[in-house]
Formats: sequence, structure tokens, C-alpha cells
Amino acid sequence: MKEVIFPKKIKNKATIAVVTPAGAIEKGQLDTTLVFLKKQGFKIVLGEHVYAQKDKGYIYGGTEKQRLKDLQWALDGDFDVIWTTRGGYGCAHLLQQLDLKKFKKKPKFFIGYSDVTVLQSLLLKSGFGSVHGQSIKMPSSGVSRASYEMIIDVLKGEKPTYTLSANQRNKKGWVKGQLVGGNLAMIYSLMGTEYQFDFADKVLFIEDIGENFYALDRMLMNLELAGVFKKIKGLIVGGMTQMGNEKNNKNYLQPFDATAYDLIAERLEKYDFPMAFGMSNGHIFDNFPLLLGAEVQLEVKKKVKISFK
Repeated sequence: MKEVIFPKKIKNKATIAVVTPAGAIEKGQLDTTLVFLKKQGFKIVLGEHVYAQKDKGYIYGGTEKQRLKDLQWALDGDFDVIWTTRGGYGCAHLLQQLDLKKFKKKPKFFIGYSDVTVLQSLLLKSGFGSVHGQSIKMPSSGVSRASYEMIIDVLKGEKPTYTLSANQRNKKGWVKGQLVGGNLAMIYSLMGTEYQFDFADKVLFIEDIGENFYALDRMLMNLELAGVFKKIKGLIVGGMTQMGNEKNNKNYLQPFDATAYDLIAERLEKYDFPMAFGMSNGHIFDNFPLLLGAEVQLEVKKKVKISFK
């Protein structure tokens, strides 16, 4: 496995740069999390355009130039952590223009999920790991305090270990490999580009929100036709929520939608690599951190154990 760099654990009074690389946020939406982080001893520095807005039929967190300027500032700066405010859409605009030269000299923890998956793929292809975890903005549906506390534990050098309950869709087995992936729609959007994940001998994680079931199947078929499932060593499935039509889906607000899970299991039925369903990561209340680029050990028996080296 190619060596991937994670920063050294943070020291007291570490500095967090906060940026909005995708969708816009409103003033006040970060306050609860920022107060919590300050109480933990962190120094918070907001990007110049963190609250900027640009309406182009979708409200972005500023123009492309503003979002690029803030993210480049964070990558280049003397910070310990870069923590994104939210996902949404817009990170793809920045991929071709980012310069990682200074970041390579001082790597930082990079935290986010959802649309931020595309930036995490860029970092990983450049040799840097990241934290796939809760953004600064709390979703309207809420998020557990533990989702933030466990990220702080990672920053302090702890490697998370998770035990998942039995799931009838699981496939037993044991494997270790580098963890890649994130939001399935973003993985799908990068396919065929120079920024797509390297899937060979990797453990793939997927999660998503707000997709029609046919769209979920289309994304899976894209990965199937691209040979992704022939390359990976294992699969971890996280949150699948608000899927399909709310009126017709009794599981619409559930974190692990049964119809989505059945669709994934059926689509991948012919493969014999270990599969684990029910990881608490994604657009759900318990959004516990995963380490993209780190070596993960996946053990699927009656219960599932996921641990990082």
C-alpha cells in the first residue's frame, strides 16, 4: 500500500481554519459548533468568504474565485486543521486550480464529507489522508455531540474502532486495505476523470442522501461497468437516508434505508468480498469519523469490527 501521510496529533490550542468550498451557509449556522470547539481549546480562524453567497440557480458559498481563494489560503496557511462548513455542491469547480505545494510542506487534518469527497480524493491521490466526518454546520435534522467529539479524538491521535450489529445483507470475511470513498454521488461524478479514486485492492466506503432509487442503481451500475467491484477488497456501507419519494417510502427518514440497502446487496450479490452494512457515517445523526487513506481492517462475522491501523 502506498504510504499516505496523516498529520501528527494536534497539540493544545491548535488552530482550525474554517472554509466554505461548496454550498452557502447563513450567519449563525456555525455558532453552536464553533462555541463547542472553542471550549475544547481550539483557536478558530474563519476564511474571508466563509459566509459569502453567490446565486447561480444554486446558492454557492461565494464565487468560484472566492471559494478557491479561501481554500488555497487554508491549504497554504500555518494551521493545524482545515474544517469545511458544509457540502452541497461546488468543490469540483476548484480541483483544477488548487496548488498543494505548501500543503505538502505542512500537511493538515482535513475534515468534511458529502461534496467534500471530491477534495478528499484529490488529497489522497496526492498522498494525503483526510477525515470523512461531520462538517461545522449542523444539519437541520441534528447531529450527535459524539460525532464531533470522536473527530477531536482523531485529531489527538486516537484511531477509531467500530463494532456494528449483525445485518442480514453482510458478507462474512476478513480483509485489510486502504480505505477510499465517501459520498457515492461524488465518487460517481469523478469516474473517468484524473481525480477519481484508485480502487485497486482498496476497501470502499459509500454513503448518500436524497437520491431516487433508480439513481442509486445507476451509480452502482456505473461502478460495476467501470470494473470497480472487481478491484476492491471489501465494502462498507454507511448512511442511506431520505431516499426515493417521502410519500411512498416508509423508511425515508431512517438512517439506513432498507430499500437502498437491499438494492446495494442485490446489485453486488455476485461478489464474494466482505461487505458490512450499517456504518454510522454520512448524512445521519451519528456521523462518526472514518479515515480516508488509512489502513482499515474489516472483520465481518455475526457482528462487524472496523478498526484503523
